[in-house]
Amino acid sequence: MSLNSTNEIDIVKAISSKINDVDFENLSFGSTFTDHMLVCDFKEGHWQKPIIKPYEPFMIDPSAKVFHYGQAIFEGMKAYKGENNSVWLFRPEENLIRFNKSAVRMAMPEVPGSIFIDGLKTILDIERDWVKKGLGNTLYIRPFMIAVGSGVIAQPSTQYRFMIILSPAKSYYSGEVKVIIAEHYSRAANGGIGAAKAAGNYSAQFYPQKLAQEKGFQQIIWTDDATHTKLEEAGTMNVFFRINDTLYTAPTSERILDGVTRKSLIDLAKREGINVDVRSVLVDELIAAAKDGSLKEIFGAGTAAVVSPIVGFQYQGTYYELPKIENSIAMQLKDKLTKIQYKLAEDTFGWTVEV
Repeated sequence: MSLNSTNEIDIVKAISSKINDVDFENLSFGSTFTDHMLVCDFKEGHWQKPIIKPYEPFMIDPSAKVFHYGQAIFEGMKAYKGENNSVWLFRPEENLIRFNKSAVRMAMPEVPGSIFIDGLKTILDIERDWVKKGLGNTLYIRPFMIAVGSGVIAQPSTQYRFMIILSPAKSYYSGEVKVIIAEHYSRAANGGIGAAKAAGNYSAQFYPQKLAQEKGFQQIIWTDDATHTKLEEAGTMNVFFRINDTLYTAPTSERILDGVTRKSLIDLAKREGINVDVRSVLVDELIAAAKDGSLKEIFGAGTAAVVSPIVGFQYQGTYYELPKIENSIAMQLKDKLTKIQYKLAEDTFGWTVEV
């Protein structure tokens, strides 16, 4: 290993790369990682100097508060490679803003942009060979923070670790996606942490999702916790409904995540003259639209999947098949968004940031 240093980040290079051992055509999402990771600790009330070092396990005290009280947050981002081998990020400042909103809600310290953004650009520059050209090829970015302070007293930690790890990826979902509308379980509650990308939000979904999968469904469309009448999110994604020629999606709230892909699709749709209505959509509305034929599309939107069309849904034991539509709005928007991300179309919004 060799130690280098910028003014703000120490860099310890791996002796050799494992990149030649990776089959980039057959990647299992989130299971292969690049040669390096970024680590930055918070202690004694201050962020320490970040270090980029070889990817490796690390020691942690069994009483670390992340294990006992769940102080853990994360983000999901991607890097893209243009045709000229340039590497691009997509709206990274939005991820930083949301990360710090999650930190505040979980009583964790906010991460400065000099650590989050500058650290991200530095590690991506080191790992740029892991970003492959071609639509569908990305480098998935997982910034996260955990409470590493020791002790099992129920109070926030005083020590935290912020990290960035990178994973080459292709498409997240494959095949047809059928969903079941939640009637009992909820993803989040008023006053809770649904708007934070907190680790516990996702673990709480696993059991109801397992039940749905046992019935032959890939995901759940979550409903509000109080009445189970409002449609909110699809699995780990924001969700859109096309009724006639209008796209509907729920407003963000303390229950619903402020998705970067969601807000980007809304802006793209408006630019293309597609009517978008941001409001709560009721289960009864969806059922009525499915019955009278005005329901044309449902699709999830998120960083990993970008856009994931849904072919049908079940509610109270009845399954509703959606029509097969050529040149759907979902696929139109996905095409326009990915072309911006890969620098194959003009970025009129100023969303892309070069590394």
